[in-house]
Amino acid sequence: MSISDARPIAGAPVPGFFATLRSRQLEHYPDTAARYGYLGLTVLITIALYYELYVGSSVSTLQLTDLHMSFPFYVTLLAFGNLIGAFGSLFAGLADRLGRCNIVVAGLLITGLLTAVALPNAHSKWAFGIEGWCVGLVEGVCLVATPALIRDFSPQVGRGTAMGLWTMGPVVGSLVVAEVGSLTISGTPAPSFWGHEYVICGVVGLVVFAAAFLFIRELSPGLRDQLMVTSRDRALIEARAKGIDIESALQDPWGQLLKPDIVISAIGVSVLLLVYYTAVAFGTIYYSTIFGFSLHQANDLADWNWGINVLALVFIGVVSDAFRVRKPFMVLGGIFAGAFLILYLGLAGSHPSYATVALYVSLLSFGLGLAYTPWMASFTESVEARNPALTATGLAIWGWILRVVVFVSFLVIPVVISSVTPLVNYGAAVAADARYVPTLTFAKTHPALVGFAKDNAGPLGVAASHPALVQQVTRDKAQLAALSALAANDPTALQAVQQHAAVFVTLQKFAPEVAVISAHQSLFERLAADPTSPALQAQAVAAAGGGSKGVAILATIAGNQATLTPALRYAAANPGVVAFARANAATLDFAASHAALVAFAEKEAGALRALGALAVTQPALMAQVATHSAQLSALAQVPPAAIAYLEAHGSAVQKAASQSPSQWRTWYWICFGGIVVFLLAVPLLKGRWNPARARADEEAHEAMVQAELAKLSG
Repeated sequence: MSISDARPIAGAPVPGFFATLRSRQLEHYPDTAARYGYLGLTVLITIALYYELYVGSSVSTLQLTDLHMSFPFYVTLLAFGNLIGAFGSLFAGLADRLGRCNIVVAGLLITGLLTAVALPNAHSKWAFGIEGWCVGLVEGVCLVATPALIRDFSPQVGRGTAMGLWTMGPVVGSLVVAEVGSLTISGTPAPSFWGHEYVICGVVGLVVFAAAFLFIRELSPGLRDQLMVTSRDRALIEARAKGIDIESALQDPWGQLLKPDIVISAIGVSVLLLVYYTAVAFGTIYYSTIFGFSLHQANDLADWNWGINVLALVFIGVVSDAFRVRKPFMVLGGIFAGAFLILYLGLAGSHPSYATVALYVSLLSFGLGLAYTPWMASFTESVEARNPALTATGLAIWGWILRVVVFVSFLVIPVVISSVTPLVNYGAAVAADARYVPTLTFAKTHPALVGFAKDNAGPLGVAASHPALVQQVTRDKAQLAALSALAANDPTALQAVQQHAAVFVTLQKFAPEVAVISAHQSLFERLAADPTSPALQAQAVAAAGGGSKGVAILATIAGNQATLTPALRYAAANPGVVAFARANAATLDFAASHAALVAFAEKEAGALRALGALAVTQPALMAQVATHSAQLSALAQVPPAAIAYLEAHGSAVQKAASQSPSQWRTWYWICFGGIVVFLLAVPLLKGRWNPARARADEEAHEAMVQAELAKLSG
């Protein structure tokens, strides 16, 4: 058979669109445009799956509060989710026998429904955890199936770019999480708001499911189970597919691939990605608890992190394809990531600006991208070198190891970082009450004074609220005592004076005129009856002292007759009260001119007596009360609930805040060790270090292809 016979036979029926939904396998290698379409749809599927897996990271602080989860419980949920996903990855190794498409399409439907409907309505931490594990299980399956599809549609010379595009899936998924969070989360959302983000994510996942259900396809086993170095191998692959023994190629898959280069390399990249998975799961927690950024700012930082990572993934994929080598770029990326991880972990415990954190996060993420894309390409090439028919099995081994490493690391994180729960669960409320901390600290350092103030809160409260009047009471205590004595000795007379205060004011104001009238009462009665009599007027002037003085007194009497007459009548009728007022004029004048003080002294007599006694018996504490009046007043304004909350959680939050930076630094040093392990494992993978030798290998392969095609074409 000639090579041209590998194309569809002219006139043969072509399956309809709906028929292809039942059997998604392609019997012929697709042309370039269709191949790029399948690659693009696979990348979109991967993005949607990882968006659903990572959506919780944008609202993790809200989930901890709303579902009453401690940080260790939350991390344990994530850890077991990864463990379950690890065994899902092993199951996905069956994709070499069952195909990739059906696994992916079913996975999209399940995760879409769980994310849009089940998870947002989880009202307990256990319901949330179990439903999240289901998402992790399905994602573990798809983690293997989607890169297998990418491998099937990409020859080795373009594998770096293709794997860079696939690797965009988890990273762009993280980027979408952060971007949607930045756009939809503002201010200080209610803890229950986290479900809103899941609904958005689930709807997106179901839309992508519809697209995948209609359009995703895969190569038939005969086509995909061969090694394709360049796109020019297409004709040879289709020719070989006519007689390939698929069952033989799939015998003992685990025995064929459980080899040091496959296993150790998978471990190496898994520990490299500890930094990535830490950022995915705990990025918002880290940014908010260590640097004090808001949830909105934390999601903005994630935008920088994943945006730069996406650029690095695609960039290095294209570059490594151009140079035909992977290992040098893996080493370069690992060193770059390690250097900036050291700088990044050094920020913990300081107060860097938002721009500084964004810069370090971006450069660290760029280094990880430089290392990861070439590794993915080289790993699939290493699997192909052993058996191209077992690509999904090789990726299942990688997926299982990756998930187990993440599982173990997530169990370790709460041990290394014990400070998160107090900071997340109580930190915000403690921070809101932080303005009371100096006042409560004062209370703890002055217990005797605070106790004294509490025991004497009534009188001291009067002194604090009316300091000027209390001082005036002290200053005028003699006058107030005299007034108090009058009230005790002759309360009736005092009451009469107070009730007829206007009369006594008039008598005092017109004392000379009152004296003249009182001394010549008969004369002034006649004058009142005949005010125009010259003789009576002359007598009155003489009685008032004569001359201008008498004229002035008489004029004053005439001008104020309406006021003087009732006052004189009261004085005539109450001579004893008038005598009392004259005898105690100074004291009564003080009472009239200090009415507010007198009223205050009467109202707060008990408090004032207590203050006087305290001044005698506790002079030192009274002096301290005066010195620390501002602190004691502030202490009285602290809500009891705030005091109770700070007493219950304040010290734990304070301790956690002091320990948190060093604990996170310890964890990131562990992540740095993972980068070192990755670099040591790089030489195990297939591939050249030298671009010239890599090109020579490609030329030799091309010559072999041409020779084999010549033999097949007869």
